Amino acid sequence: MIEVRHLSKRYGSVTAVRDVSFIARDGEITGLLGPNGAGKTTTLRMLYTLIRPDSGRVLIDAEDAATDPLAARRRLGVLPDARGLYRRLTARENIAYYAELHGLDTATAQQRINALIERLGMHAIADRRTEGFSQGERVKTAIARALVHDPANVVLDEPTNGLDVLATRALRDFLHSLKREGRCVLLSTHVMQEVAALCDRVVVIAQGHVVATGTPDELRAQTGETSLEEAFMRLIGNGEETA
Repeated sequence: MIEVRHLSKRYGSVTAVRDVSFIARDGEITGLLGPNGAGKTTTLRMLYTLIRPDSGRVLIDAEDAATDPLAARRRLGVLPDARGLYRRLTARENIAYYAELHGLDTATAQQRINALIERLGMHAIADRRTEGFSQGERVKTAIARALVHDPANVVLDEPTNGLDVLATRALRDFLHSLKREGRCVLLSTHVMQEVAALCDRVVVIAQGHVVATGTPDELRAQTGETSLEEAFMRLIGNGEETA
Protein backbone atom coordinates (compact mmCIF):
# COMPACT_ATOMS: atom_id res chain seq x y z
CA MET A 1 0.00 0.00 0.00
CA ILE A 2 1.15 3.53 -0.79
CA GLU A 3 0.19 6.43 1.46
CA VAL A 4 0.89 10.02 0.47
CA ARG A 5 0.43 12.56 3.25
CA HIS A 6 0.37 16.31 2.64
CA LEU A 7 3.12 16.42 0.00
CA SER A 8 4.22 19.84 -1.22
CA LYS A 9 6.94 20.98 -3.59
CA ARG A 10 7.95 24.40 -4.88
CA TYR A 11 10.34 25.44 -7.61
CA GLY A 12 11.16 29.07 -6.97
CA SER A 13 7.91 31.00 -7.13
CA VAL A 14 5.99 28.08 -8.67
CA THR A 15 4.11 25.64 -6.45
CA ALA A 16 4.24 22.36 -8.37
CA VAL A 17 2.46 20.25 -5.70
CA ARG A 18 0.42 21.59 -2.81
CA ASP A 19 -0.72 19.47 0.16
CA VAL A 20 -1.40 16.31 -1.86
CA SER A 21 -2.75 13.32 0.10
CA PHE A 22 -4.15 9.98 -1.08
CA ILE A 23 -3.95 6.21 -0.52
CA ALA A 24 -3.36 3.54 -3.16
CA ARG A 25 -4.44 0.14 -1.85
CA ASP A 26 -3.25 -3.41 -2.47
CA GLY A 27 -5.22 -5.34 -5.07
CA GLU A 28 -6.43 -2.16 -6.75
CA ILE A 29 -5.41 0.05 -9.65
CA THR A 30 -5.42 3.67 -8.54
CA GLY A 31 -5.30 6.39 -11.19
CA LEU A 32 -3.65 9.75 -10.64
CA LEU A 33 -5.67 11.71 -13.18
CA GLY A 34 -5.06 15.26 -14.27
CA PRO A 35 -4.31 17.51 -17.24
CA ASN A 36 -0.77 17.94 -18.48
CA GLY A 37 1.12 20.12 -16.02
CA ALA A 38 -1.15 19.33 -13.08
CA GLY A 39 1.65 18.03 -10.85
CA LYS A 40 1.28 14.29 -11.42
CA THR A 41 4.87 13.54 -12.40
CA THR A 42 6.28 15.72 -9.61
CA THR A 43 4.12 13.83 -7.13
CA LEU A 44 5.33 10.47 -8.42
CA ARG A 45 8.97 11.56 -8.39
CA MET A 46 8.64 12.46 -4.73
CA LEU A 47 6.88 9.17 -4.08
CA TYR A 48 9.68 7.07 -5.53
CA THR A 49 12.36 9.25 -3.85
CA LEU A 50 13.82 10.84 -6.98
CA ILE A 51 13.22 14.30 -5.51
CA ARG A 52 12.67 15.45 -1.94
CA PRO A 53 9.38 17.04 -0.92
CA ASP A 54 9.45 20.39 0.84
CA SER A 55 6.95 18.93 3.29
CA GLY A 56 4.81 15.83 3.79
CA ARG A 57 5.46 12.09 3.97
CA VAL A 58 5.32 9.02 1.75
CA LEU A 59 4.78 5.57 3.28
CA ILE A 60 5.43 2.45 1.19
CA ASP A 61 3.97 -0.54 3.05
CA ALA A 62 4.41 1.55 6.22
CA GLU A 63 8.08 2.29 5.40
CA ASP A 64 8.81 6.02 5.52
CA ALA A 65 10.45 6.85 2.18
CA ALA A 66 12.37 9.79 3.68
CA THR A 67 13.64 7.90 6.73
CA ASP A 68 14.64 4.74 4.86
CA PRO A 69 14.56 5.36 1.09
CA LEU A 70 16.32 2.08 0.25
CA ALA A 71 13.68 0.04 2.08
CA ALA A 72 10.94 1.96 0.27
CA ARG A 73 12.60 1.46 -3.13
CA ARG A 74 12.86 -2.28 -2.58
CA ARG A 75 9.08 -2.40 -2.33
CA LEU A 76 8.53 -0.27 -5.43
CA GLY A 77 8.67 -1.08 -9.13
CA VAL A 78 8.76 2.14 -11.14
CA LEU A 79 8.09 2.93 -14.80
CA PRO A 80 9.17 6.59 -15.00
CA ASP A 81 8.11 9.12 -17.61
CA ALA A 82 11.58 8.83 -19.19
CA ARG A 83 12.08 5.12 -19.91
CA GLY A 84 15.87 5.47 -19.72
CA LEU A 85 17.03 2.23 -21.33
CA TYR A 86 20.71 1.61 -21.96
CA ARG A 87 20.70 1.57 -25.75
CA ARG A 88 23.86 -0.49 -26.24
CA LEU A 89 22.56 -3.27 -23.99
CA THR A 90 20.05 -5.90 -25.03
CA ALA A 91 16.64 -6.02 -23.39
CA ARG A 92 17.78 -9.00 -21.33
CA GLU A 93 20.94 -7.16 -20.23
CA ASN A 94 18.93 -4.08 -19.23
CA ILE A 95 16.73 -6.22 -17.00
CA ALA A 96 19.69 -8.16 -15.60
CA TYR A 97 21.48 -4.95 -14.68
CA TYR A 98 18.53 -3.86 -12.54
CA ALA A 99 18.34 -7.30 -10.97
CA GLU A 100 21.97 -6.87 -9.93
CA LEU A 101 21.30 -3.40 -8.55
CA HIS A 102 18.55 -4.89 -6.39
CA GLY A 103 20.95 -7.51 -5.06
CA LEU A 104 19.35 -10.59 -6.61
CA ASP A 105 21.55 -13.66 -6.83
CA THR A 106 22.29 -15.01 -10.30
CA ALA A 107 19.90 -17.97 -10.17
CA THR A 108 16.97 -15.90 -8.88
CA ALA A 109 17.67 -13.14 -11.38
CA GLN A 110 17.71 -15.54 -14.33
CA GLN A 111 14.51 -17.20 -13.19
CA ARG A 112 12.69 -13.86 -12.89
CA ILE A 113 14.10 -12.48 -16.14
CA ASN A 114 12.98 -15.57 -18.06
CA ALA A 115 9.54 -15.45 -16.45
CA LEU A 116 9.08 -11.77 -17.35
CA ILE A 117 10.26 -12.30 -20.93
CA GLU A 118 7.68 -15.08 -21.24
CA ARG A 119 4.91 -13.14 -19.57
CA LEU A 120 5.45 -9.97 -21.61
CA GLY A 121 5.96 -11.80 -24.90
CA MET A 122 9.52 -10.51 -25.32
CA HIS A 123 11.21 -13.55 -26.90
CA ALA A 124 11.71 -11.83 -30.26
CA ILE A 125 13.43 -8.80 -28.72
CA ALA A 126 15.08 -10.19 -25.57
CA ASP A 127 18.55 -10.48 -27.09
CA ARG A 128 18.46 -7.41 -29.32
CA ARG A 129 20.07 -4.11 -28.38
CA THR A 130 17.39 -1.67 -27.30
CA GLU A 131 18.65 1.03 -29.67
CA GLY A 132 16.02 1.26 -32.39
CA PHE A 133 13.25 -0.37 -30.33
CA SER A 134 9.68 0.74 -30.97
CA GLN A 135 7.91 2.54 -28.15
CA GLY A 136 6.00 -0.63 -27.27
CA GLU A 137 9.22 -2.65 -27.09
CA ARG A 138 10.82 0.02 -24.91
CA VAL A 139 7.86 0.00 -22.52
CA LYS A 140 7.90 -3.80 -22.24
CA THR A 141 11.61 -3.74 -21.40
CA ALA A 142 11.17 -0.94 -18.87
CA ILE A 143 8.28 -2.75 -17.18
CA ALA A 144 10.26 -6.00 -16.96
CA ARG A 145 13.15 -4.05 -15.47
CA ALA A 146 10.82 -2.45 -12.91
CA LEU A 147 9.37 -5.81 -11.85
CA VAL A 148 12.46 -7.99 -11.78
CA HIS A 149 12.79 -7.72 -7.98
CA ASP A 150 9.11 -8.72 -7.53
CA PRO A 151 7.88 -5.52 -5.84
CA ALA A 152 4.56 -5.34 -4.01
CA ASN A 153 3.85 -1.85 -5.37
CA VAL A 154 4.04 -0.73 -9.00
CA VAL A 155 4.13 2.93 -10.08
CA LEU A 156 3.71 3.90 -13.74
CA ASP A 157 3.92 7.39 -15.20
CA GLU A 158 1.68 7.62 -18.30
CA PRO A 159 2.55 4.07 -19.40
CA THR A 160 0.58 4.08 -22.68
CA ASN A 161 2.12 7.25 -24.13
CA GLY A 162 3.08 6.57 -27.73
CA LEU A 163 1.70 3.02 -27.81
CA ASP A 164 -0.44 1.73 -30.65
CA VAL A 165 -3.82 0.08 -30.05
CA LEU A 166 -2.48 -3.47 -29.78
CA ALA A 167 0.33 -2.52 -27.40
CA THR A 168 -2.06 -0.49 -25.27
CA ARG A 169 -4.47 -3.40 -24.99
CA ALA A 170 -1.67 -5.81 -24.06
CA LEU A 171 -0.44 -3.40 -21.38
CA ARG A 172 -3.94 -3.05 -19.93
CA ASP A 173 -4.24 -6.84 -19.68
CA PHE A 174 -0.86 -6.99 -17.95
CA LEU A 175 -1.84 -4.33 -15.39
CA HIS A 176 -5.05 -6.22 -14.62
CA SER A 177 -2.93 -9.31 -13.96
CA LEU A 178 -0.80 -7.34 -11.46
CA LYS A 179 -3.99 -6.34 -9.69
CA ARG A 180 -5.19 -9.95 -9.54
CA GLU A 181 -1.90 -10.86 -7.86
CA GLY A 182 -2.77 -8.42 -5.06
CA ARG A 183 -0.22 -5.77 -5.95
CA CYS A 184 -0.81 -2.08 -5.44
CA VAL A 185 -0.78 -0.39 -8.86
CA LEU A 186 -0.60 3.40 -9.13
CA LEU A 187 -0.61 5.01 -12.55
CA SER A 188 -0.54 8.58 -13.72
CA THR A 189 -2.57 9.46 -16.79
CA HIS A 190 -4.52 12.20 -18.50
CA VAL A 191 -6.31 9.74 -20.80
CA MET A 192 -9.92 9.15 -19.81
CA GLN A 193 -10.10 5.79 -21.60
CA GLU A 194 -7.30 4.51 -19.36
CA VAL A 195 -9.27 5.43 -16.26
CA ALA A 196 -12.42 3.77 -17.53
CA ALA A 197 -10.58 0.61 -18.60
CA LEU A 198 -8.27 0.20 -15.62
CA CYS A 199 -8.93 2.16 -12.47
CA ASP A 200 -10.75 1.04 -9.34
CA ARG A 201 -10.21 4.40 -7.70
CA VAL A 202 -9.18 7.80 -9.04
CA VAL A 203 -7.32 10.73 -7.51
CA VAL A 204 -8.00 13.87 -9.56
CA ILE A 205 -5.26 16.46 -9.37
CA ALA A 206 -5.33 19.96 -10.87
CA GLN A 207 -3.11 22.99 -10.35
CA GLY A 208 -0.92 20.96 -7.99
CA HIS A 209 -3.55 19.80 -5.53
CA VAL A 210 -6.15 17.05 -5.15
CA VAL A 211 -9.63 18.18 -6.16
CA ALA A 212 -11.46 14.84 -5.81
CA THR A 213 -11.02 11.16 -4.98
CA GLY A 214 -13.30 8.18 -5.44
CA THR A 215 -14.36 5.45 -7.82
CA PRO A 216 -15.31 6.50 -11.35
CA ASP A 217 -18.98 6.00 -10.41
CA GLU A 218 -18.56 8.16 -7.30
CA LEU A 219 -16.96 10.95 -9.32
CA ARG A 220 -19.84 10.88 -11.80
CA ALA A 221 -22.34 10.96 -8.95
CA GLN A 222 -20.48 13.77 -7.20
CA THR A 223 -20.64 15.98 -10.27
CA GLY A 224 -24.04 14.88 -11.54
CA GLU A 225 -22.52 13.90 -14.89
CA THR A 226 -23.12 10.61 -16.72
CA SER A 227 -19.85 10.88 -18.66
CA LEU A 228 -16.55 10.45 -16.84
CA GLU A 229 -14.97 12.97 -19.19
CA GLU A 230 -17.59 15.58 -18.32
CA ALA A 231 -17.17 14.80 -14.62
CA PHE A 232 -13.43 15.32 -14.97
CA MET A 233 -13.87 18.66 -16.74
CA ARG A 234 -16.25 19.85 -14.03
CA LEU A 235 -13.85 18.78 -11.27
CA ILE A 236 -10.75 20.47 -12.68
CA GLY A 237 -12.60 23.66 -13.63
CA ASN A 238 -11.13 26.13 -16.05
CA GLY A 239 -8.11 27.28 -14.07
CA GLU A 240 -4.67 27.64 -15.58
CA GLU A 241 -2.26 24.74 -15.06
CA THR A 242 0.65 25.69 -12.85
CA ALA A 243 3.03 22.72 -12.72
